Amino acid sequence: MEKEEKTTRIAQIIGKWVGGGVEAVVMNYYRHIDKNKIQFDFICDADSTNIPYEEIEALGGKIILIPPYQKVLTYHKELKRVLKEGNYKIVHSHINTLSVFSLFAAKCSGVPIRIAHSHSTTNPKEKKKNLMKQVLRPFSKTFATHYMCCSELAGRWLFGDREYEKGNVYLLNNAIDLDKFKYNEKIRKEVRKELNIKDNTLLIGHIGRFCEQKNHSFLIDIFEEVQKQKQNSMLVLVGQGPTMEKIKEKVIKLKLQEKVIFLGQRKDINKLYQAFDVFVFPSLYEGLGMVLIEAQCSNLYCITSTEVPKVAKINDNVDYLELSKSAKQWADEIIKNSKSVKKRDELNETIQALGYDIEIEEKKLVDKYGELLKIK
Repeated sequence: MEKEEKTTRIAQIIGKWVGGGVEAVVMNYYRHIDKNKIQFDFICDADSTNIPYEEIEALGGKIILIPPYQKVLTYHKELKRVLKEGNYKIVHSHINTLSVFSLFAAKCSGVPIRIAHSHSTTNPKEKKKNLMKQVLRPFSKTFATHYMCCSELAGRWLFGDREYEKGNVYLLNNAIDLDKFKYNEKIRKEVRKELNIKDNTLLIGHIGRFCEQKNHSFLIDIFEEVQKQKQNSMLVLVGQGPTMEKIKEKVIKLKLQEKVIFLGQRKDINKLYQAFDVFVFPSLYEGLGMVLIEAQCSNLYCITSTEVPKVAKINDNVDYLELSKSAKQWADEIIKNSKSVKKRDELNETIQALGYDIEIEEKKLVDKYGELLKIK
């Protein structure tokens, strides 16, 4: 009689769940992972928003809320208690430089495998946030037993060139369900009808949390320049966050409120890509830029800042521009490229070849966890 295989529960340290890219990546792996082998427990800050409780619980996972990391002592005490009671063999922390706090608690709890995962980098323009990152970065490896990253740039930034070149940082692609993002003309028409967008309107899209990193203010400047050349254009912004009200005020000040649509947090992002004509992504920095990958999977023309890693370009539908270029120069590129209609109903095969297919990548993650647990 074969021995029944035991499911391993892994503590995923998410931090503040606010509907951002990191949460989307972890959830995407969770939806597809072999739950006969692996289960996830999501440990989140108590002030999180947008946690998909019903979906996680339906899939057999748990959501455990703890005090936010800003309350250092209570955070450490409560996280240590949770990890001890859960008797976890693996803790996988996704909070970049802040993983020093979560993995210290994991070490104190006796968790043998402690993974620090780098999802991002930094930019000098975010002075306050950048200072904290630079102070904590040297300690990123202190309590971790293993390192992961979403891109070479993110891996080198957090763990250093030497560790990366020695092969000590495992590159885990931010893979997606390719079928969900494949272009569909019927969906395009449905979504544009829902948004009241005419067929001949140039629809510019952006998906990202409202924070300084995503550079929404410059995006509004770009769109203002687009409007000067092409009044029959609109901008859709998907997401929420601390800078949203400030961006709304700017839109009103520039008298663009009839042309800019704020959709907030959405669960049908894959469908929204179908409705866009151009995807604009002027981030100050990115560890990878997952939404840029998704947009390309919809064969959507994309224009992005040079602060986004070049590895995020997986087909020929992407142009990189420096943030030092003026808003008008960005707008000129958008107008020029929007005139050349690209065929969107064929999924580029290079996407699968470059490792962004979740069906393939989730098996690699399960194998990696198994390797760490020394399960043969």
